[in-house]
Amino acid sequence: MSMTVSGPVPPEALRSLPTPELGIILLQHLATGTPDTAFQNVRASGRVAWKDETDLPTLVERLADAWTWLESRALIGVSSRQSEPFRQLTKEGRELAADPKALQKLEAAERLAGPLHPALSGHVRTNFHLGEYETACFAAMKAVEVAVRDASGLDNSTIGTRLMRAAFQPATGKPAGPLADQEAEAGEQEAMSSLFAGAIGAFKNPASHRTVHFDDPTEAAEIIQLADLLLRLVERAKKRTAS
Repeated sequence: MSMTVSGPVPPEALRSLPTPELGIILLQHLATGTPDTAFQNVRASGRVAWKDETDLPTLVERLADAWTWLESRALIGVSSRQSEPFRQLTKEGRELAADPKALQKLEAAERLAGPLHPALSGHVRTNFHLGEYETACFAAMKAVEVAVRDASGLDNSTIGTRLMRAAFQPATGKPAGPLADQEAEAGEQEAMSSLFAGAIGAFKNPASHRTVHFDDPTEAAEIIQLADLLLRLVERAKKRTAS
């Protein structure tokens, strides 16, 4: 495989950077070499490049950490052309190696690795992984709107923030909204109403009226996580009203 004078990963990076960042640097290095390689080959190239470094054993250990991290994220996997111990970049690995925002995208995706509310686990997750962040965020907040309407029984003419306010209307001089927690104190009821209205107003309504560019995968993941929380709160409100 091809090598640079600094080895598979520059020694200063091995000394200072956390393992995920080292993994991405190593991944980009592997993408420039032969399709298949084994860790012992990568390690050997490092030993040659770093032969004059006084902390050579530590550098090799950090290189091993980076390799292990790549395998644990399925960015490198068993070779389809050679036997053990050869590895090749996976499809995800090749895509991330070519992307300057590789680590940010990977970490954002890991935020959504756990279970999501059933209303989000299909097309929302799929659109996110395709990089369609605007579509994923809009769909996530639309799922919240649909869930609030279904749980509250309010008609289709009430939409957006008005729907949220009507569904969670505090019992302060007016009839309480169908999803309001009447056992909570007035300030808490108002806070819940504002939480739902603010989320829909900030993250669904703009995308309903114009093109909104979500180019930050971390922000998109957090909006989807917020939608997941709101959907679970709606489920809790449904159980409360049913009882």
